[in-house]
Amino acid sequence: MTSFHPDRRVEELLRRLAPAVLATLARRHQGFDMCEDAVQEALVVAAERWPVDGVPGNPKGWLVTVASRRWIEVWRSDAARRRREQTAAGEMMTAPDAASASTVDRDDSLTLLFLCCHPTLTLVSQVALTLRAVGGLTTAEIARGLLVPEATIAQRITRAKARIRDSGTRFTMPDDAERPARLAAVLRVLYLVFNEGYTATSGARLHRVELSAEAIRLTRQLRAAQPGEGEVAGLLALMVLTDARRAARTTPAGGLVPLPDQDRSRWDQALIAEGSALLTGTLPTSTIGPYQVQAAIAAVHDEARSATDTDWPQILGLYDILLTMAPGPMVTLNRIVAVAMVHGPEIGLRALDVAEPALGGQHRIAAVRAHLLDLADHPEKAREQYELAARTALNLPERHYLESRARRTAR
Repeated sequence: MTSFHPDRRVEELLRRLAPAVLATLARRHQGFDMCEDAVQEALVVAAERWPVDGVPGNPKGWLVTVASRRWIEVWRSDAARRRREQTAAGEMMTAPDAASASTVDRDDSLTLLFLCCHPTLTLVSQVALTLRAVGGLTTAEIARGLLVPEATIAQRITRAKARIRDSGTRFTMPDDAERPARLAAVLRVLYLVFNEGYTATSGARLHRVELSAEAIRLTRQLRAAQPGEGEVAGLLALMVLTDARRAARTTPAGGLVPLPDQDRSRWDQALIAEGSALLTGTLPTSTIGPYQVQAAIAAVHDEARSATDTDWPQILGLYDILLTMAPGPMVTLNRIVAVAMVHGPEIGLRALDVAEPALGGQHRIAAVRAHLLDLADHPEKAREQYELAARTALNLPERHYLESRARRTAR
């Protein structure tokens, strides 16, 4: 064994290994909820022993063995299960110690991701379970990231595991008939996780980098496993093209810097190149979907050397396409901004008045109206709308930005 200090490095290693260990155990034993509990106990043992004894030469194999033995202990104590599965008991009792290195080293993370997005689960449960099982985040970290009480997250995860167990689902990839719907669910979960990390719904921070980074990592894995899926490439392109602007999106104090005011020299050119290459490689050969269209919009923004160089007619055309593919309040609002930039703010304001009844009462309606009124040189009306948007914004950096715009507009 090799020495491995400090303890924080052990914790980082365990976090990275946990999803792979869970995937291996779930494939071998099929009981997702029991496997997750067994892996958590193995991680606790490793966290106690490895800082003292050193990290094993094959840390994943060590964790799989310890977790498998714990799974067997629990299985043996369940008399009802033992009666139902006596035939399988002998195989399950010997399999962990007899497993070959190739079996332990097999990567089942993609299967685990699809399992966490099982159709019997609600969207919020899919998100929580994905972050816990595939992302390796603790319940407390997920709760902090989503701004939900830890007890609530724990309940969601417990219920999600029970639903998967009760559905009788085995640890296998969905078949050809089911795969498109399951892939769509996986992409939606990853998209929501990224968006919550990039612009937090509420709280004191604009970004929750732990969530957006995890979404990008998982989408990279999905892309590597399914290189022919255009929407997987589109989602990854959208994420990296958007995340490329993150460093320029806040002040040193954490305040919001809107896209037109950002220092574009701080944008990550490597991520922009990666996203552009993904789009170039997938658009000519795959069926175009909403993630690819959104990525194309992000690419147009990223390619502009300054805000005034932005190709707004192209963006408006892309939003017209997106609106037919995936209509929704945010698509409508963003398209209205593009309309205003192409045809003038007064036209945009009229479009907003027409669309508002179908948009719901979110604060971004007032924020868009304020922006368009500002462009149309109606400062007093703009100030009122900025103040209205600020009162309903739950994210503090957004609220402070809207308040600052109201003060500036009033001058």
